Amino acid sequence: MHKSYLALCVALALPATAIAETGSSPEENIERIVVTGSRIIESIDEVPASITIVTAEQLQDDLQVSSELQNMLAIRVPGMAPSTGSTSNFGQTLRGRSALVMIDGVPQSTPLRNGGLGIRTLDPSVIERIEVIKGATSIYGNGAAGGIINYITKKPGKENQVELGLSSRASLVKLEDSQGFRLEGGLSGSVDDFSYVLSAVREENGVQRDAEGDIIGTKYGISDSVANNYFAKLGYQLDDDKVMRLTYNYYESQIDADLVDVVGDINAGEKTYAIKNTTGTPNPGEPQGPRGNHNVMLQYSDLEVFTNTEMTVDGYWQKIENVFFYSPVLSNPEEGYAGGQSYIKSEKSGFRATFNSQLEWDGVEGTFIYGADLLNDVTSQPLVDDRIWVPEMDMNNLAFFLQTKWIVADDWVVKAGVRKESIDLDVGDYQTLKLCRSADVCSIPMDVTGGKLEYRATTYNFGLRYLADERFSPFANYSQGADISDIGRLLRTATVSDINDIRTEASIIDNYELGFSSQFDDLLFSFAAYRSTSELGTSNKFDPNTGVYMPVRAPQKIWGYEASLDYRVNGALSLGGTYSWVEGKDTDNDTYLGARQVSAPKITAYLDWAPVDNAKISLTYLHVGDRERFEPVDGKYVGDQAPVNSYDVVNLSARYQLANWEMFAGVENLFNEDYYPATSQAFTYGGYNTKGLGTTLNLGAKVRF
Repeated sequence: MHKSYLALCVALALPATAIAETGSSPEENIERIVVTGSRIIESIDEVPASITIVTAEQLQDDLQVSSELQNMLAIRVPGMAPSTGSTSNFGQTLRGRSALVMIDGVPQSTPLRNGGLGIRTLDPSVIERIEVIKGATSIYGNGAAGGIINYITKKPGKENQVELGLSSRASLVKLEDSQGFRLEGGLSGSVDDFSYVLSAVREENGVQRDAEGDIIGTKYGISDSVANNYFAKLGYQLDDDKVMRLTYNYYESQIDADLVDVVGDINAGEKTYAIKNTTGTPNPGEPQGPRGNHNVMLQYSDLEVFTNTEMTVDGYWQKIENVFFYSPVLSNPEEGYAGGQSYIKSEKSGFRATFNSQLEWDGVEGTFIYGADLLNDVTSQPLVDDRIWVPEMDMNNLAFFLQTKWIVADDWVVKAGVRKESIDLDVGDYQTLKLCRSADVCSIPMDVTGGKLEYRATTYNFGLRYLADERFSPFANYSQGADISDIGRLLRTATVSDINDIRTEASIIDNYELGFSSQFDDLLFSFAAYRSTSELGTSNKFDPNTGVYMPVRAPQKIWGYEASLDYRVNGALSLGGTYSWVEGKDTDNDTYLGARQVSAPKITAYLDWAPVDNAKISLTYLHVGDRERFEPVDGKYVGDQAPVNSYDVVNLSARYQLANWEMFAGVENLFNEDYYPATSQAFTYGGYNTKGLGTTLNLGAKVRF
């Protein structure tokens, strides 16, 4: 079975951390096997944990409505917080914790200074499918406190193919200046032992309008943004067992709108919206958004490097520059700065070696996945005017791991693993910024002596699943994750003079999960309950004397449950839905966690209908429920602790295939719901309280030849 799975992997040109599926054909197989969770191809039915697969078909349906990955994940993934309605995924957590975003297993998140921009890191048109593994994991290391979101990029087809697409998008509430367009082109195929996928996408947005026709605010905005994505994957089959792959992805998305915000107040019920800049003075700062993110990966796989053992080694390099909005808070009147604009600068290089050995005796199948990860991550957060907000952090991470899987009598799956983590973080001497909210409210700069921070941790995981009856297949798992994410936020708010006195200790997250899946003919149902604890979580507390939100380290617990249902009525009609509920507390004070981590309850539903041959209509529904856990302070809500009121969003898409042509249409927010996204309601920070997108139409066509 091991060899047949690997042969399937090579035939499909999948990476070693790809997803596949068991069945009678590759097309049927591709949606029922995963590899992100344990680094090898395995049936999703044999994984003792909650996994969500966003398929190529679902991505295609959603892309006809919007190209925003945050929206797609919010609708398709139980446990994923609702979309922010902006370019930021700040507050869009997975089960109340941050997730590690990857492209083909290469980390995209910047955990040393988490800016909440990792989800929007490539164009969805180059994604084959998305694997979401929930809960802390010891498989991939730092930054995966809430789980993993792995974008698996497209594979080459056996036939050479050219694909071109053009679409246009505009507001149906108020058309003025809202028109945008999207142009994409791609080549894929195989020539003898060589395979290739090439793609280029350009998308230009007009202004984004809410349900009242007003332009949505520019903080993490999308109005007048221009995005470019260039992708290439080249493969060469050395022989039946050996393959080399080279992958490159470039992504940028810059917002340079000639707009100014009219800043409202969530406490007063006033929205933030944008108007055209009529002052004649250009807006300060530089365009915000990713200004050129590069990813390169070279991978070599050997299906049998020695008896019953597969080997995969890869090296990767990544460079990221994510520019934030211009902020008057980053001012320093003494030095002549009226404001400022920061950006996260991160460069990673890494090497990984993974071995997969198979054994079988007396009705027991054993799998051993083992190897090493080496990562260098250099991250900082300077300002574009060369002031330093977060000093350069140089992290070297060496980890060894062993993951085992045992199938006993075809009825039981037992998984157990261990990861040994060794992290060294170097930080030079630095001075914190003096930041002023007003002439009288400023932070106090500190001269901080740098040094080396060392982290050593051993984390474990264990899982059990029963397979004998597909009508009831229960599972249970325990997993740990070692997390030193967002050290940068701790460094930039230091109130002591020595880095060793800052509470930068690592947090060990313990994750417990219990659930089951059931299948009755064409009906699939799953349920999972979970609990996550950490001795040193991080939350925010506002300091009125300095106007700075200070990070607070304290024990946390997060718990919740999820359910999903899928039903194939017949060959033309499928429907389903999900429910997610999560809650969390600071256990020291027995107080609820804010919306930065914990989201409101969420219900989603979908309907796919093929009324005639070559046609399809898709409908998705999102309901975000109420969450009211906090009381006002002196008559006002503070931080991320304002109440969330429920709202509903319906999206519709339709497409029709005619020979080599495909025509499609999509409508976002079909009924023009007038709402604030959950984070816009809960965050009291200035300028965050923007409304969601009003009814927006997308029309387009594709041709393949």
